[in-house]
Amino acid sequence: MSQAFERIRYEVRDQVATLTLDNVRARNAFDPAMREEMRQVVTQLRADPHIRALVLTGAGEHFCAGGDLRNIATVGLDNAGWRARLQSLHDWLKELITLDRPVIAAVDGAAFGAGFSLALLADFVIATPRARFCMSFMRVGLVPDCAAFYTLPRIVGVQRARELMLSAREVSAQEALQLGIALELHPPEQLQARAQALAASFVNASPVAVGLVKRALAAPGHDLPTLLEMEANAQALAMGTEAHRTAVNRFLNKEPALFQWPAL
Repeated sequence: MSQAFERIRYEVRDQVATLTLDNVRARNAFDPAMREEMRQVVTQLRADPHIRALVLTGAGEHFCAGGDLRNIATVGLDNAGWRARLQSLHDWLKELITLDRPVIAAVDGAAFGAGFSLALLADFVIATPRARFCMSFMRVGLVPDCAAFYTLPRIVGVQRARELMLSAREVSAQEALQLGIALELHPPEQLQARAQALAASFVNASPVAVGLVKRALAAPGHDLPTLLEMEANAQALAMGTEAHRTAVNRFLNKEPALFQWPAL
């Protein structure tokens, strides 16, 4: 199944969804049309239990160059208008962050401003050596958005997040790997295949276990007793699934596990 919008492409194949930002002339800038189309797709994705993973990527040689500054300069909203616009964006961003299936961002070229923030929404970021990440908001007198205040400190720590946000400096692919922003680096010609392989591996994973892991890791502020209680509840649910029983039987019968993280 494939759907073409004005600013994105959405495809589902073999239980893996691929959302491609597709406004190549503007380096896939995050404009109002793209935001609305992504909202529609995220709603559709969450309602489809057959989809086991999502790949988020950009068309051409860039992931996303950030917000559409021409639109920002001409839209003419007042303070209340901008607040309402951001709150409407937050509705589907929360739906994507809390998605109970893995999200893999495949980043080539620029991931600037909102593009960097969008990449950080993923569970795994893989990139090419020519990828560049930048919290560029300070360059235009703005603060980071698209949930970056939530995502970036959780990955790099508060001090480094503060430095990246306030300096608005570029981060190379190699530094992104060192900081834990990127999980892996791959040549441009191999990036999409690797992203699809990672996503496809979760087709054979327990969807209940995957969702429970993501939910538990989204709550790092809880104290130890609370987390242990969450662990007990989650494991009890996982123990009762068909996926668990099948995996145990395959192990006892000396059959290979259905879920295998793909080798490099």
